[in-house]
Amino acid sequence: MSSFSPTRRSLLGASLALPFAATRGFAAQSEDGRFHEPWFVETFLDLAEDIDEATRNGRRYAVVWEQRGCPFCRDMHTVHFADPAITDYIRANFDVLQLDLHGAREVTDLDGTKLTEKAFAARYGVRLTPTFQFFPESSAGLAAKSPMAREAARMPGLLPPRDFLGMFRFVRDKAYEKTSFPDYMKAQAG
Repeated sequence: MSSFSPTRRSLLGASLALPFAATRGFAAQSEDGRFHEPWFVETFLDLAEDIDEATRNGRRYAVVWEQRGCPFCRDMHTVHFADPAITDYIRANFDVLQLDLHGAREVTDLDGTKLTEKAFAARYGVRLTPTFQFFPESSAGLAAKSPMAREAARMPGLLPPRDFLGMFRFVRDKAYEKTSFPDYMKAQAG
């Protein structure tokens, strides 16, 4: 069994790559086995506050659901988020909060209900990862709706990079108010 022994060259190479990696979709895998992007937002996990804060900052709000050991989540971080066209667009237009499908952190839903991440995912019918939930520009009036009706759009699973970016554009353009995602993508291609 061979073991890695850091050399000055490998340490220097890693230190030179770090500033670039932190800005270009470099995902760090943490002790919990999930990948984390340095540009994901850290919040108090209060959805109403998060949505309204994103809007005040001129962005849309999205929640990405992941879980440890998810190969599609890994691909999202190492392929999709490694593409500057995708990452730059999302960073400029969205606040993205990462939640764990099996997590225990407390999340405050739009109606004030406090739930664990796991219970929150169940409440919204999130069953696979990665899943993106996209929310409207304002939290006003959302508490009165059923959980899934609170979303502006949803991306269940990992789409190919072109469609992945297309979904973020679909939400940013509020195209969901006029058309379906497949029709939107057809119009973009034509």
